[in-house]
Amino acid sequence: MRFFVSGMPGVGKTTLAKRIADEIRREGYKVGGIITQEIRTGPKRSGFRVIALDTGEIGRLAYVGQGYPRVGRYVVDIEGFDRVAIPAISRALRDADIIIIDEIGPMEFKSNEFLKALGLVLKSEKPLLATVHRKLVDRYRPLGRYYWLTPENRNEVFAEILMEIRKVLGRNENAGNKA
Repeated sequence: MRFFVSGMPGVGKTTLAKRIADEIRREGYKVGGIITQEIRTGPKRSGFRVIALDTGEIGRLAYVGQGYPRVGRYVVDIEGFDRVAIPAISRALRDADIIIIDEIGPMEFKSNEFLKALGLVLKSEKPLLATVHRKLVDRYRPLGRYYWLTPENRNEVFAEILMEIRKVLGRNENAGNKA
């Protein structure tokens, strides 16, 4: 089962992904994949970091500065992103009960290695929760269950996705797939 969550910036997509990861992990399942977080310098966003969910390893995804490739005012650090994200996704495919990818977006798309890894994830039978940049919604909506997150529905969406993931993981456990 695949779950795709999108919404406007700042609505809570990453928070939802982290909450799901924490809940599932507390229940004894292995969670793998990546989370992206803003880097702030004072009140201003100065970039983004990527964090491996299984190891906590951190890499830089993007920063404000000079260079290429660019997405808006950010320079994408493909090497920094790939150093953390690609092994984290590979480990998730091999070892995790559920894969979380936050985010599938224009910055991440600058990495050919990420696109290859994402292709493998989408071919996998493992449950997937992915946040999707609003400009890419139409590409991923047909591939699973899709949610548009708002401040009004985020608790309801969290509860629904968590319930569905528990069902899927419970079926896998009953089939002998849980480690």
